[in-house]
Amino acid sequence: MRGGSPIWGVLAIALGALTLPGAASAPRTATFAWVDYTGDDALPPGVTQAPGDYRNPILAGFYPDPSITRAGDAYYLVNSTFSYFPGLPVFRSTDLVHWTQIGNAIDRPDMVDFGALGVSRGLYAPAISYRDGTFWIVNTCVDCGGNFVITATDPAGPWSDPIWLKEAAGGIDPSLFFDDDGSAWLVNNDVPAEPPRYDGHRAIWLQRFDPATKRLVGARRVIVDGGADPAADPIWIEGPHLFKKDGHYYLIAAEGGTAENHSEVVFRADAVTGPYVPFVGNPILTQRNLPATRAFPITSTGHAGFVDTGKGWWATFLGVRPYDGRNFNTGRETFLLPVTWADGWPRITAPGAAVPYVHARPDLPVATAPAPTTGPMTRRERFDGPALPLDWMMLRNPAGHWYRLGDGATLDARAVGLGDSGNPSFLARRQQHLNASVTTRVRFAPAQDGDRAGLAAFQNDDYWFFLGIEQVAGKAMIRLDRRAGERNPKAGTMVAEAPLDAAAGAPIDLRITARGGRYDFAYATRPGVWRVLARDVDGTILSTEVAGGFVGTMLGIYAYAAD
Repeated sequence: MRGGSPIWGVLAIALGALTLPGAASAPRTATFAWVDYTGDDALPPGVTQAPGDYRNPILAGFYPDPSITRAGDAYYLVNSTFSYFPGLPVFRSTDLVHWTQIGNAIDRPDMVDFGALGVSRGLYAPAISYRDGTFWIVNTCVDCGGNFVITATDPAGPWSDPIWLKEAAGGIDPSLFFDDDGSAWLVNNDVPAEPPRYDGHRAIWLQRFDPATKRLVGARRVIVDGGADPAADPIWIEGPHLFKKDGHYYLIAAEGGTAENHSEVVFRADAVTGPYVPFVGNPILTQRNLPATRAFPITSTGHAGFVDTGKGWWATFLGVRPYDGRNFNTGRETFLLPVTWADGWPRITAPGAAVPYVHARPDLPVATAPAPTTGPMTRRERFDGPALPLDWMMLRNPAGHWYRLGDGATLDARAVGLGDSGNPSFLARRQQHLNASVTTRVRFAPAQDGDRAGLAAFQNDDYWFFLGIEQVAGKAMIRLDRRAGERNPKAGTMVAEAPLDAAAGAPIDLRITARGGRYDFAYATRPGVWRVLARDVDGTILSTEVAGGFVGTMLGIYAYAAD
């Protein structure tokens, strides 16, 4: 059993079991005995992993916008989750290679309200820091409140309720910096002081922050306008972080947008307020000048964070692994590389150098983790505890208490679908490999046409697959539905179906297999006797290139009632 938010899990069980006089009859339910996930992406030909090496990405799958901090001998990392709940996973490591999720910073439904936001709105680019026994996260809830700060003495939680930073205006990607003199500062991305000269023209702003009141104070000021080379009209400078080394203040930031032109740039100043001078060797990280036709590419690198181990500096950053041109279904992932210093300037990759899949480990005592976050893995989730596993999420804030855990997972089938921009009965975990499968055993007896339960592969409300039991014209069928754009019906369209030759409510095994951009869908009415319902289905609809947005494919269990 893996941990979760115990208060929320116990509350869900207690309220889910409550029956009031005169209440409606019990909802139709689907029971899932377990969910298996298996993934294995081979290393590129000629690349081997020696005992002293680690593998990139260090967090595979939809773990974008990493921010890292150090507290004593431990390191803590957080990622964006946008409109998923619970949000902002918190990881811990002592060797920068083996990471364990210890909590979710946003784990109470009343902390933020996603409403009916699109999946790629919500919680953007958190930044974690540590000072004098307190952990801090500053973050932006896009279209749901703006910038806020939360704190905790234990990074596993609980985290405080958000304090909203209205003075940060409309900016995103805030980050805190604590200076040696006790002062604190917030940097973030926002529109420039003057009207933007071109699309994507942004600026980095600086403002004092009072840790005692958790408020911004004093005037805001622009410390970078446009980017590293303003004459070139650079776009989307964002994700800023400040740190201090050898008496100098360094500002690192992403630039170029989040696609193939993504990069990381650095500036330096003698005072925290500037002026900040760009490094003549910028960018210090990018893959944009490498051949687009190269094999096993890692692209779109940027949004870095630095940490000093005492034996060297290291950077976490995001990148993607396309399987076909620009298509990738696994989302933006977290990578790790050392930072080299020369003449007072840092660099992550040399010009023209590719991000490696394998690299020598940091000079730190080797640690372990209870579950892998990268490389080959096979995991079975039995849902045998009272709380949702930490790495499982739902869409938006929970609308009621529609799931129960303990001996498997039981979902109430409700009239909220995958395409309804709501909170469907859908619990999911990330697809972490290009080559992966998810398998479950479900019991479900549909009562009317349209009732369904099974597995879903979900990119956003407009792009998904459903494989499962569905009643059609009064008969239970095994059915594959797909939604491939907002012009498709919200309930999707049928791709393939077969009569279900099993008793109502009998256990049915379901499996979705991903092979890059091709997906297979199978079922079994007897364990191990698989029947392929559809093979080589176009899975590029789950890619960011097709579906848009900033997230990755989620694989999970789903139930729907056509009330």
